[in-house]
Amino acid sequence: MSALPVPAPADDGLKRDLRDPALYQNRELSWLEFNRRVLAEAMDPRTPLLERVKFLAIFSSNLDEFFQVRVSGVREQVALHVAGRDADAIPPAQELIEIRARVRSMVDKHSRCLEDDVLPALAAHGIRIYRAFSDVPESEREYLTEYFNTMVFPVLTPLAVDPGHPFPHISNLSISIAVSLADADGEPRFARVKVPKLLPRWVPLRAPNEFLPLEVLISTNLQSLFPGMNLIGCHPFRITRNSDLNLEVGDGDRDEADDLLEMIQEEVRNRKFGEVVRLEVHESMPASLRKLLIEEFNEADAEDGEGLPLAYEDVFEVGGPLDASDLMSIASLDIPKLRDEPFTPVTPRRLADDRNIFDVIREGDLFLHHPYDSFQGSVEQLITAAVNDPDVLAIKITLYRTGGEIARLLAHAAELGKQVAVLIELQARFDEENNIIWAKRFEDIGVHVSYGVAGLKTHAKVLLVVRREGDHIRRYVHIGTGNYAPITSKFYTDFGLITADPDLGADLSDLFNMLTGFAAPASYRKITVAPRWMKPKLLDLISREALHAQAGKPARIIAKLNALVDQDVIIELYKASMAGVQIDLIVRGICCLRPGIDGVSDNIRVISILGRFLEHSRGFVFRNGGREEVFITSADWMPRNLERRVEAAVPIEDPRHRAEIRRLLEMMLEDNRQAWDMQPDGSYVQRRPAPGEAQRGSQQILIDRAT
Repeated sequence: MSALPVPAPADDGLKRDLRDPALYQNRELSWLEFNRRVLAEAMDPRTPLLERVKFLAIFSSNLDEFFQVRVSGVREQVALHVAGRDADAIPPAQELIEIRARVRSMVDKHSRCLEDDVLPALAAHGIRIYRAFSDVPESEREYLTEYFNTMVFPVLTPLAVDPGHPFPHISNLSISIAVSLADADGEPRFARVKVPKLLPRWVPLRAPNEFLPLEVLISTNLQSLFPGMNLIGCHPFRITRNSDLNLEVGDGDRDEADDLLEMIQEEVRNRKFGEVVRLEVHESMPASLRKLLIEEFNEADAEDGEGLPLAYEDVFEVGGPLDASDLMSIASLDIPKLRDEPFTPVTPRRLADDRNIFDVIREGDLFLHHPYDSFQGSVEQLITAAVNDPDVLAIKITLYRTGGEIARLLAHAAELGKQVAVLIELQARFDEENNIIWAKRFEDIGVHVSYGVAGLKTHAKVLLVVRREGDHIRRYVHIGTGNYAPITSKFYTDFGLITADPDLGADLSDLFNMLTGFAAPASYRKITVAPRWMKPKLLDLISREALHAQAGKPARIIAKLNALVDQDVIIELYKASMAGVQIDLIVRGICCLRPGIDGVSDNIRVISILGRFLEHSRGFVFRNGGREEVFITSADWMPRNLERRVEAAVPIEDPRHRAEIRRLLEMMLEDNRQAWDMQPDGSYVQRRPAPGEAQRGSQQILIDRAT
């Protein structure tokens, strides 16, 4: 890694320009440092073996999305000669060079970790992924040949490339085999064979937990696809295409909903034909073949419009199998001794008996911390009760990622005659198609479906249940930091609040009326909503701490986020640090703030926590001169969240819950197992227990407490 320079200390005699680019870390490079920490979990021998495989898969999957969206955006800026627009002011061309260099180094470490460490360790435990057909025991070869002839061969379609056969379209993220041939006259020929995704990537042998990569099996039997030709060589490759949606949404009324639906469907279809932004090849592929592929992809992209041509620097060698994200199926093997100890989320104590959940909520708010608190035993229980309770009149919910049990429950509620209103975010990245399918399904059964406010994504996580109780109406509310997705709730950490607070119920009614109709609330009673109110509120909260510090009153900020990018927020944090406020930031991923700069961010500490659960919860603590205020929210401190999305933050008013959140965040700050300290240059150093010091992994502590 090539570290960027650390800013010089501030001169006490001069007023520091807090917009100085040297005070900011580049967004994309900071994300790469996050993925480097993911890779470190795979390389760490303290991590159980199959969990190491999982992290290798996650690293690869993360890079795929990074290239599809973020690198594609940088390439577009370079092609259009756009100057650096981020706070760090790095020119896009330089940014692209740095990205390529860091990725190349990390991919090499990933390959070495897999090939030289993890695969041999797996083999020692009887889990084998054979890298060549010749390595497979002879007793299995006849079986594999039969498998190829009956299950694989009929599916394959070899595509020749010659004057009569143009270079075929190559699917995004699919593995292909480049085949070099010679005909009977010795004339060179080239063909491509796609490795079908519908077949198992890891072909199981008859021996348990032994596999052969599908592309190796195909390569071994290529001659059967090209009878009469001389097979010279074959090499796997994989491409990544620009897959970001390019939408221009107007400021019209809700009649544009159908247009938006059709626009997104069209853009999802067009995603298949985005320009190629990355070519992955096995390290054995000769230069001549790489040159041929680059030329063919550039020629195809040139026909579709202007863009940045694929260069040799966009070719990434892989020492192991391509598309290591497929290793997730290996990581899921049921071998308990090679995995994290099993953990079953626990139903919150107040919800663990057979009492009516609405009675429990009326007695007092419920603070939730998933996955330690069961999502199924809390949020899903609330929705299930709302569906089945004859006194519940309406259910309203925002769905950023749609499907599963929650979607089925909502559909059933509509079938029972309840008023169900669902705000579906059609632009949830890479879930667009699934959300479109569910939107149509909901509409067919009478659910009121809305797509939100034109020009804004809806990222708020809110649920409203309207219940008739005697001669009046009561509203029950859930506000959280994570999606209504039972599957991810088991390995994402998130905060949530369930309450019958009348003001919050009224606030959510106003919010849903804004999302589904033409309502434009002048203000809300308790919640803070982006984009209109959240950023000003956040800046005020930070600057207020600075005033408290200057007045000698208690002042401190603790914030847990997924990402910190917004320059205005960072400037206020720098000012607060300079005023003497102690600021502790727990930022899982991107952090554009630089901590520990003399005279600017001396009082700011940034840590990142990575572990078996994805840290997704967002919460803030402001000391406020001794009158502590605590919030949970769906929003990170990024321009897109604060300025271009509908987000919601809710104050935590129960003193017990405020104290609980503060204790949780302070426990994370003391983590010496999964925590990484951010350095002023943007790099990270993993904490390790000192000799004789007990290990304090915050996630494990919370697991132990839950069980």
